[in-house]
Amino acid sequence: MQTQLTIDARIYGEQLESIPQDLYIPPDALEVYLDAFEGPLDLLLYLIRKHNLNILDIPMAELTRQYMDYVEKMRQLTAGFKLELAADYLLMSAMLIEIKSRMLLPKPAAVEEEDDPRAELVRRLMEYESIKLAAQNLDAMPQVGRDILVAQAYLQQITEVQLPTVSMDDLMAAWQSVLHRASQYAHHKVSRAELSVREHMSYVLRRLKNDNLLEFIQLFDVEHDGLPKLVVCFLAILELVREGLLKITQQAAFSPIYLQLV
Repeated sequence: MQTQLTIDARIYGEQLESIPQDLYIPPDALEVYLDAFEGPLDLLLYLIRKHNLNILDIPMAELTRQYMDYVEKMRQLTAGFKLELAADYLLMSAMLIEIKSRMLLPKPAAVEEEDDPRAELVRRLMEYESIKLAAQNLDAMPQVGRDILVAQAYLQQITEVQLPTVSMDDLMAAWQSVLHRASQYAHHKVSRAELSVREHMSYVLRRLKNDNLLEFIQLFDVEHDGLPKLVVCFLAILELVREGLLKITQQAAFSPIYLQLV
């Protein structure tokens, strides 16, 4: 019995009933790969479903012939013929023939009814089909990287050191220390000098621009500057803090006080 070739092709939307006589088909135009099936059970299940066969009444001879056709096409059309793959299909063919032979053998009347030789094959087919359907259901579910793209956003971690704020008492204590040191170098030379808070503000900003972080007492030259200049320099520091250009920090109580640009 030969299987009739069915054509499922359309040209300009019209169904193609037969191959045109003047159509040239190269010898290597058609390639059939056994790899399209995942194994003998997959091919057997495909043939049963395709021909709408009863799985409990399988025509063993026809299925065996179709198995052999696939193996032969594989041998003819595939350059790297896989002997191991063909052996698996031939093993299934032998199993089908064995089952059919056992069914055809006459049974003595005295022997009790035996199990159906096809029972094991049916069990394997049903089990394989259930696993295949489960795998298809899993594959149909959305998958990350195939159906779903995970949004990725990199948050830059910026660690900012929060230094303790300086209390007014600590600032006054530091100022008193500067005044006390200045009094040790007091002299009686009288001179008139124009002192500008703005000029001292520029002076403080220049110092901090070079050093970035400066200790409070380093801005005061108690050995050479008189008290008026020290006072103006202190007022310049307070004005810079008020304008938000300067930050005063202290690590702990009684520790040095530092000035830093904002």
